[in-house]
Amino acid sequence: MNGFDLERPEHAYMFGFIQADGHLSQGPGRKGRLTVELSARDAPLLEEFQRLCPYNSTISYRTRSTNFATEHTSVLWTVCALEFRERLQALGLPSGRKSLNIAPPTVAYSERDYIRGIIDADGSVGRTAQDLPFVGVTTASEALVRYYCDYTERLTGRARTARRNTRDNIYNILLTREEAMTLTQVLYYPGCLALPRKQAAADDVGNWVRPVGMKRMHRKEWTAEETELLLATPDPEEAARLLNRSVKSCQTRRWRLIGPKKARVRFPHTPA
Repeated sequence: MNGFDLERPEHAYMFGFIQADGHLSQGPGRKGRLTVELSARDAPLLEEFQRLCPYNSTISYRTRSTNFATEHTSVLWTVCALEFRERLQALGLPSGRKSLNIAPPTVAYSERDYIRGIIDADGSVGRTAQDLPFVGVTTASEALVRYYCDYTERLTGRARTARRNTRDNIYNILLTREEAMTLTQVLYYPGCLALPRKQAAADDVGNWVRPVGMKRMHRKEWTAEETELLLATPDPEEAARLLNRSVKSCQTRRWRLIGPKKARVRFPHTPA
């Protein structure tokens, strides 16, 4: 099948979106289906997917009770064509539960459009209660989070280390302020395919102006060598001298790595 080409921006976006928010089910024999289900308000995007898909597909609606509303109407886009499903699997869309296994395509693809698809499906764009712009991505895939962190580092110049949270074992990667602005300006370019509400939020992020008096934070990232030296030096003052960092920085880093008791760090209002 040559009709679904990830070097085409709209197809790369579709694939990223499908990876993050689609479901590929395998039935008996050659049967199966791809389904993407969204809130009814996002129906125009699935109508565009139907137009772009080189195979027959259907759009339907259903109303049901959810944890958030007694009546929630959603829209479903469904494709059953075997050749299309095989193409998606070859590109990196597993069937069944996929959250841990998705990864960037191994073929040539339009990078920024693919990432925008991931964010539209499984991310958030907007401003915090303090009016700070942000872009957040949530994923359970280690391969995807490594790729995303590498991409944002190339774009913003800042390295970041993501760790799974303890509550549900997923990654949450957050960019704020100028980094969020830079990312949205690259990803949500004029005329791109996107969820209209995410496009509007990205435009709003791009209009943010740093308030007068707000200090810029220049964070010095920890290298593996620095971390090893820190852990080998129990005295935080000695570690600070060797690493040319503040004592507080060394204490905080050590606490994050091995916990306050083992790190022997006392913070204000913390009992001995």
